Amino acid sequence: MPSESAGWDIVTGVGVTALGAAGMRAMEGHHPSPLVRDPYAAAFVSAAAPQLPGRIPVTPEEAAGDPDFPWLGVADYVAVRSRFFDEFFAAAARAGLWQAVILAAGLDTRAFRLRWMPGATVYEVDAPMVLAFKDSVLADQGAVARCDRRTVMADLRADWPTALREAGFNPAEPTAWLAEGLFPYLGDSVMSSVLGHVHRLSAAGSRIAADHMPGGTSAIGGSLERGVAERGGEELLAIWSTDQQHDPASWLLGHGWTAGVSRVSAVAGAYKRPMTELQPENLRVMQLITGELG
Repeated sequence: MPSESAGWDIVTGVGVTALGAAGMRAMEGHHPSPLVRDPYAAAFVSAAAPQLPGRIPVTPEEAAGDPDFPWLGVADYVAVRSRFFDEFFAAAARAGLWQAVILAAGLDTRAFRLRWMPGATVYEVDAPMVLAFKDSVLADQGAVARCDRRTVMADLRADWPTALREAGFNPAEPTAWLAEGLFPYLGDSVMSSVLGHVHRLSAAGSRIAADHMPGGTSAIGGSLERGVAERGGEELLAIWSTDQQHDPASWLLGHGWTAGVSRVSAVAGAYKRPMTELQPENLRVMQLITGELG
């Protein structure tokens, strides 16, 4: 994440990654057998398009018009990841967890598109301008949350647990935590800090899900890195170069959690969505991690 305070908006820094993921979810809706349907994804991209340095496609046809960037492969990855985490929340609900926290929520719309158990509360933590943009677009779309949705404007490198508590979070109740598209951009110290806060806020029975790229985003390089720079500017490229030595699964195991690790390519195969178009190939070793606190 960038070194300054969480003052980025949706078209700078990590905000652009949220728009990119939304574009890929919109594209997935055009697939003959979509793994996820997000009726608001295209509206996010459309609302931000005039301010973007580069175009983010929302249909396969638009993606085909930009052959220098591996949109279709990235869209498959985002679809597989999204479906996996949707199923994580469904399993947590079946286990009786009514409290969920989405860290670096970005343009996540699970509060609106998933079926939540009665009384469920979903906390979305992110930068103020990102959440303000999101709420504005959702209001224009007439979106209605299917749970008690609470936004928490906070910097994950600062005292976000206080802001979370002030929003009504109850650490005495087990929680379903999600860190989607977050850990690959964090240095080791920040990742450990975030996980430490999660651990201290978690009651027994809490669960967590996250994605992780061994070696951090510096392991990618190539056309994908160049494309990120063109669409997100130098600020985004700076965090794209994050180097990591630690991994969240090992951290969880060392702090009393279980940890299950699946390669995204294996999960994609189970969903009958092979990662044949995903470039560069080392993206296929991306990990999808789940854990539970005993």
